[in-house]
Amino acid sequence: MNMEKKKINYLLKNKKAYFNYEILETLECGIELVGSEVKSIRAGRFSFQDAWVKIENGSLILVNFSIEPYKESALFNHKRMRSRRLLAHKSEIKRFRRKVEEKGLTLVPTSLYIKGNFIKVELGVARGKTLVNKKEIIKKRDINREIQREIRGR
Repeated sequence: MNMEKKKINYLLKNKKAYFNYEILETLECGIELVGSEVKSIRAGRFSFQDAWVKIENGSLILVNFSIEPYKESALFNHKRMRSRRLLAHKSEIKRFRRKVEEKGLTLVPTSLYIKGNFIKVELGVARGKTLVNKKEIIKKRDINREIQREIRGR
């Protein structure tokens, strides 16, 4: 069996998700797209802003994921904000459903990348951070930035 490592080309990481949520676990999923959506994503014309995932009828649905229409496919273009189905194994979907229902967690997309010829979405099981936690993170980041400036100055 040929087990080659496929090259991963990250298109975008959802930094806002890492700031607003504590990511507990991640899962790689495929995404069901039409042709013009694939071309727009490869051109970098998409946005994670306020995107989240819901579990409906045993499948994962990506909501509020914006893909801009592709200019060259005017007649056969897609809707910008439609819900898109994510592709994962049933056992993984069941496991994530249990976590989301019992612990009050949520599913958020953390990154979008190309693996081989396929576009993949990385999902994270996330718990919301409090305002105090966010302030601590900002404070630590500022302290580290000051330390790096001092080191470069010497």
